Amino acid sequence: MLSVPGKGPEKADCAAARVAAMFPRAKGPLVVHRLDMETSGLLVFGLDEESQRDLSAQFENRDVEKSYIALLTASPAPSWTGPDPLNQDEGTLSVPMRGDLERRPLQIIDPENGREAITRWRIIGREVDRIRIRFEPLTGRTHQLRVHAAVGLGHPIIGDELYGGPEAERLMLHAATLSFLEPGTKRRVEFASAAPF
Repeated sequence: MLSVPGKGPEKADCAAARVAAMFPRAKGPLVVHRLDMETSGLLVFGLDEESQRDLSAQFENRDVEKSYIALLTASPAPSWTGPDPLNQDEGTLSVPMRGDLERRPLQIIDPENGREAITRWRIIGREVDRIRIRFEPLTGRTHQLRVHAAVGLGHPIIGDELYGGPEAERLMLHAATLSFLEPGTKRRVEFASAAPF
């Protein structure tokens, strides 16, 4: 499902609309961050403007800690050249990105004009035909994990047809943990959601 409403009445059902229906007395804008429609997992919404501003500032200042679980193809993409980065168990990618102006919504690597995009990664399981990996994005660019998997690591996420992943019943990407300072109390709260794959 969409995080926020799309264009047209057929795309009105979304996570933000459902939260608004659950909390009818909540005051405005609610939305703090988004997930790609194909990505499952945790989202946070502010139920009033002050909470929304506080949470949004935490995302902008990188005070929010989050992680994703993904399944990647075990073999590098056919176009990959050079050593396989997944011969090691963990690392950090710093690969600038920007939107592809001619093929939206695709994002591309652009060292000159791209915006900083940083992702920590750690392999948590190896299987015959796939690799289970934990991503910790330190920045929040559109399709960041998808591009970093496919282009930065050379191993697309399974089900990611936009970036060369093999067909599957879904995109194998799940927002698994989310930690932030609770607005008002400033107490750190943590949430977890097990990957459904």
